[in-house]
Amino acid sequence: PRVSTPLIQIALGVLIALGRMSKFKPLSWLMRAYISFMRGTPLMLQLLMWYFGPHYLFGMSIRGYRFPAIIIGFSMNYAAYFAEIYRGGMETIPQGQYEAAEVLGYSKMQTFFKIILPQVIKAILPSVTNEIITLVKDTSLAFTLAYNEMFSLAKQIAASQTSFTPFIIAGVFYFVAK
Repeated sequence: PRVSTPLIQIALGVLIALGRMSKFKPLSWLMRAYISFMRGTPLMLQLLMWYFGPHYLFGMSIRGYRFPAIIIGFSMNYAAYFAEIYRGGMETIPQGQYEAAEVLGYSKMQTFFKIILPQVIKAILPSVTNEIITLVKDTSLAFTLAYNEMFSLAKQIAASQTSFTPFIIAGVFYFVAK
């Protein structure tokens, strides 16, 4: 989950943020409800929902579905957080920036990519970095679906070697990843 979910979250978060900021009220309301639900419920519950939900709702076999459920769960959850970060970053840009770009003859695309986006990236970078750090730490929740992530592997090695060292190594990794 560490490698692929940030890429999915970034793209999905932008789409959700744009939907949330849309002037089309039903879309804006839907994205607002989605963000509220995803940020207001525990990630562990969401992981369990994504894993067991298809089986209980559609009778789908969950055999071999652990890793996709983990990717979907982490991506959908963190995309909501990223969407709010992006929305906040875009709303910090003063209206005068858009007006100045219009006066200079920039198109909407040029305005966004040459003027707005660099300022938004500067504003959101610390928050995005913090969310990615939290994601790395939250990957230990993949254990709830019996997926062998780093902490569960450390637990198995510690039990087989009757040593606490694997836990220390895993802890150092989580600490360094922050």
